[in-house]
Amino acid sequence: MPRAELPPALPPETRPVGQLVAEALRLYGARFWPCLALGLGPAAVGVMRVELPSLLVWTLVPTLGTAILALAYVGACRITLPAERGSVAVAVAAGFLAFLPLVLQRIAIVPGLDLVVLALYALIALSVPAVLVEGLGLRDGLRRGVALGRADYVHALGSLATIVITTFLTGLVLFFLLRGVGDQAIRAAAFLALLVLAPLFLLGSALLYVDQSARVVGSGPQPRRSPDADVPLALEPDRTGRSDAEVES
Repeated sequence: MPRAELPPALPPETRPVGQLVAEALRLYGARFWPCLALGLGPAAVGVMRVELPSLLVWTLVPTLGTAILALAYVGACRITLPAERGSVAVAVAAGFLAFLPLVLQRIAIVPGLDLVVLALYALIALSVPAVLVEGLGLRDGLRRGVALGRADYVHALGSLATIVITTFLTGLVLFFLLRGVGDQAIRAAAFLALLVLAPLFLLGSALLYVDQSARVVGSGPQPRRSPDADVPLALEPDRTGRSDAEVES
């Protein structure tokens, strides 16, 4: 009995959350080793947060740790969005601002603020690929990132939340599988879980730039959704021509 073919993928302007996550997983599999390397930084930051004394945690993790996460996100954007005109240093600065609330929340662990800081990240994070792809400065990149985030904010926040939930549940399963072994094995498992799972969040954030760029018209303070925007996928290996996302600046 012949196997039924999967329906064609929807274009970025109408791509649902599940398809974006699937595209991130497909990209992960297509470029496994470079994508896996993206997890080294987040895994190292996770070790710093757990192993260092409290004073060093509050000193190093919000500074050095946040910079490491921003650099890993820039790497994810370079893998996902081949076109690059902007400054890496400016993109790292924008990524630092995007990740800092997330990092502070992971240190302080204030109940109920996880969704709040993720919502803030959804508004700022797209400034990083905007700087790289569109060649913007820090101020213009932040404005463009907010405009892109607001183009379809439900899609942006929903996509990021779905990836976070997916990675959290996967890590939780791993923890319960290893809870009967020694403490060192659990620590090693936590490091490996961050190493493997963190790239999915970074790749999904980068791919979200393509979706939101296809939904936005203009870059002013009140962007409008475009029902028929024509922005190609960032990763489409069977497609001829340019592989980068064309965006309006």
